[in-house]
This record gives sequence, structure tokens and C-alpha cells, in this order.
Amino acid sequence: MNNQIFMMEFILKGLTDIPQLQFQFFVLFLFLYIVALIGNSLTGAAVSLNSELHTPVYFFLGNLAFLDVICTYTDVSNLLQILGREDNTISFRGCMTQLYFLTWSVAAELLVFTAVACVWYVAICQPLHYSKMMSREVCISLAVAVWGISAFGATTNTSLLLRLSFCGPNVIDHFFCEILTLLPLSCSSTYVNDIMTVVADIFFAVLNGFIIFSIMAFQTTEGKKRAFSTCSSHLIVVTMYYFTVIYVYLSPGSSYSPDKGKIMAVLYLTVSPTLNPVIYTLRNKDVKRALRKLFIFLKGK
Repeated sequence: MNNQIFMMEFILKGLTDIPQLQFQFFVLFLFLYIVALIGNSLTGAAVSLNSELHTPVYFFLGNLAFLDVICTYTDVSNLLQILGREDNTISFRGCMTQLYFLTWSVAAELLVFTAVACVWYVAICQPLHYSKMMSREVCISLAVAVWGISAFGATTNTSLLLRLSFCGPNVIDHFFCEILTLLPLSCSSTYVNDIMTVVADIFFAVLNGFIIFSIMAFQTTEGKKRAFSTCSSHLIVVTMYYFTVIYVYLSPGSSYSPDKGKIMAVLYLTVSPTLNPVIYTLRNKDVKRALRKLFIFLKGK
């Protein structure tokens, strides 16, 4: 009977065991949650409703904003619930659902970063062929590939977890359901899951790494300066995002630290979605002009 109960629900330990920090963390993450939702929602609306922003770069940044909204709503809202209540249980089905949307949104964001890098690579290296190589059809095809590959990866990882047996401890040392925190709770072999996790992360890392090598391949110093000037913000965001995700998912099981994993998760689940609208869009004059038009339209209604 106890084994059946363990299989039906998990207990999330949360971000900290110190009661005095619960309220401070709640206020901090509530602020980041609101800023991330508002910033990304405004970005998505501005890109969708303004024809001046219907370009390849903003098309993918609109996708990124949508993914940030999903990621923030799915996981940060769960963190706020844990910080604001005493009952930290989550059903097995709810845990698997949360895991699916987490892996789906994280993988899709990594692929969107790669798509943005492709757009800028073509703009820098093939400016005369940019309109043809980054046509509307090509961008839509890339977007379909992004959503398809990320959904396939999330389905695969979730399915591999569903085949495992959970008949031991049911306490997850995290504030959401994550692959590396669930695998130690399984009483069956997780060898296939470990292999698939490492293969997936290497695949995503290699995809985005080509932009750095492409920049270094420029023959002239001026060309390298131009490339780094264009992609500097992108490289900063991607480096932070990849560092945190790869640290978590490529750490050997024996050396994985739950406390460090929580810190890294906070960075890619709260800090990154909050900064993305500022770094990519809200500093841009075209986006500011589009937002003013959006506010005027909403005020008129």
C-alpha cells in the first residue's frame, strides 16, 4: 500500500529549508515572474501585430517570447505556490506533465537560439542572398523543425521516465520535477535515460556552437568585429543559458549537487526569460515604436 502511495505522488522540497527566506524569495520570484510575463507578452504582441517587425529575426524572437511565457508559467508559478503554501505534494501525473512542458520549452528555446544565429550568420556572410535564403517559407520551415524536434525530444524523455518504476522514496530535492532529480528515485535501471539525456544535450550544444566557429572563420579583423558587434548580445544570452542547462544535464550523476542544480535552474527559468525581452527587443527603436502603436490601439478600444 505504501509503495502505491509513493507511485501516486511526490513531495517537492522547494528552494530552501530556511523559513525566514521563504517570504523574501517569494517576493523576488513574484517580481521576476510578473516582469517576464509582461515583457514577453508585449514582445510577442508587438511582433505579431506590427507588419514592420515581420522579419526573420523578429519572427524567431516572437517564438522565443512565446516559449518564455510557457516556461515561466509552467515552472515559476509552481515555485511561487511552493513558497506560499505548506503542502508541497504533486501528483505523479502532474509531475510528468510539468516535466514534459519543461523539457519541451527548454529544448525549443535552445533551437530558437540556433535559428536566430542562422539568420544573423546569413545576414553577415551572405547579405546579397539574405532575402532568398531567409524567405518566409524557409523561416516557417525552420520554426516547424524547432517545434517538432523539441516536442519529439520531450515526448521521448517523458516516455522513458514513464516506463520506470518508482517504489522507494518520493521526496524530490527540487522545486519542480526534473529528470536528474527523478532518476535517483527510481528502483529500476535508468541507463537508457542517462544516455538519452547526455546525447540530447550534446546535440543541442553542437547546433548552436557553429556560430562562434563561423565568426572565427572570418579572414579579416574587420569582419570579425562586425560579426561580434552584431551577435554580441545573442552570444551573451546563449552562453549563460547553455552554461546553466549543460551544467545541470551533463553533470555526472555522482557529482550532481541538488543545491547547485537549483541555482542553475533559477538562472535559466527566471533570469533568462526576464532578460530576453530587454536584451533582444525592448532596447530596439523599431520595437519601441511598435509598442507605442500597440498601447495607442489598446487605449482606443
